[in-house]
Amino acid sequence: MNFRSHIAADGLPRRLFTVADVERMVEVGLIGEDERVELIDGELIPMSPKGNEHEIYKTALMMYWARRCPPDLVFVPETTFRLSVDTFLEPDFVVMPRTVGIRKLNGATALLAVEIGVSSLGYDLGKKAGVYARFGIRELWVIDPIARVVHVHRRPSPEGYGEVQAFGDSDMLSPELAPDLAFRLADLDLTD
Repeated sequence: MNFRSHIAADGLPRRLFTVADVERMVEVGLIGEDERVELIDGELIPMSPKGNEHEIYKTALMMYWARRCPPDLVFVPETTFRLSVDTFLEPDFVVMPRTVGIRKLNGATALLAVEIGVSSLGYDLGKKAGVYARFGIRELWVIDPIARVVHVHRRPSPEGYGEVQAFGDSDMLSPELAPDLAFRLADLDLTD
């Protein structure tokens, strides 16, 4: 592995990794296959454990979209979204044209990324949204199950998203590039 060194804000050295480094660490057992991490600009970030609310919303949305997804689209749950040699994220869903496939998935080919934030809401709306914008993800939805609000981010730039709107439980949400997947939070079966 080719480690790069970096000085963090606290003045202590950090070792920066590549996606290939992390994949190799999983391969040799240094990181468990089911261990939830993301890599942002070479820094390994442990992810929050998923609680019941997160899983209820993820399952409800997956079931809803599975019944309505047109044949030219695919939505992929919890994929490793490789954005560069030193950055990958683990969104709850990515929507893309079926013709793209996982190997060609990137900022330009993704139509929508969805995060369900309970304990990670601040991170999803802050740093992680900035990473998605920097890599040109055209639309990001961050679902807040506690407040029953969806934060829709559009118009990415290196500085962040140019448009961010909050939608409530009864508001219709329609992805700009995948309108067949429109829904309202109130439409989801959120019983466990």
